[in-house]
Amino acid sequence: MTIGLNYIDLRLPSSEDGPKLYHLVAQCQPLDMNSRYCNLLQCTHFASTSVAAEKDNALVGFISAHFIPERSDTLFIWQVAVDKGCRGQGLATRMLEHILDRPQCAQVRWLETTVTESNQASWALFERLAVALGTELKRTVMFDRQRHFEGKHDTELLARIGPIRF
Repeated sequence: MTIGLNYIDLRLPSSEDGPKLYHLVAQCQPLDMNSRYCNLLQCTHFASTSVAAEKDNALVGFISAHFIPERSDTLFIWQVAVDKGCRGQGLATRMLEHILDRPQCAQVRWLETTVTESNQASWALFERLAVALGTELKRTVMFDRQRHFEGKHDTELLARIGPIRF
């Protein structure tokens, strides 16, 4: 089933979204599962820089993000989750723009996230975003498969988008 974007509400997350987020991420391979407690923190501590996409009381999309403490001009995108029925319609882009349009993000000059090399959907999303923002995306290794993950997780490449000028 495909859900039209006009019927999806974007809003700040709340603690009640924690369990819904846990289930949404479980359906969004290849995303890593976080603990239920971590999802609650994403929905509360990072609410001002995250977004929940809701349709008929169902969570159909979520982006968790936070400012990097030492760099207040850099927003780190932790996870992007979109329900299968909403993929391919630009919801992830709309959610990212929703976050960037908030007053508390006025100082953002850089977006960072990590993506495995094989996650082509995420690379396409962030490359389109860089083009839309009139800037570039640079890739470097952030967490190496052997050195950081003991060979149990693919290397995470840092995608750094910017500088962003509003």
